[in-house]
Amino acid sequence: MKRIIVGTVALAAIAFSGAAAQAGQTPAVAKAPQKAALLANVKVTAKDLSFTLSTKSAKRGVVVFKVTNAGALQHDFQIKGRKTRLLSHGQSATLRVTFLRKGNYPYKCTVPGHAAGGMKGVFAIK
Repeated sequence: MKRIIVGTVALAAIAFSGAAAQAGQTPAVAKAPQKAALLANVKVTAKDLSFTLSTKSAKRGVVVFKVTNAGALQHDFQIKGRKTRLLSHGQSATLRVTFLRKGNYPYKCTVPGHAAGGMKGVFAIK
């Protein structure tokens, strides 16, 4: 019976000292701070048969493409399997894409004939 009481008292003392250490002291091993998600904003202007991007590359993470149609024809913007709706002159749309791997990602307008006419390019993730 003495062993059980002594063992219980010893466990209680260890638990109490551990709780006291957490309450008033910093732990011996500090946790690494979490990295914030990378976020890049890219302005995309669609003109008749061309795209102009504010930057042609970004780091890995979330890239927000703000697409504005400045052309007379309707256009959309597609990259990494995602695309905006069809935009008329003066309309805008936002496309949020997550890039986890470095590489080159092609983009284009999916309106028939527009990519062949020059509405395409490559966006680089570094």
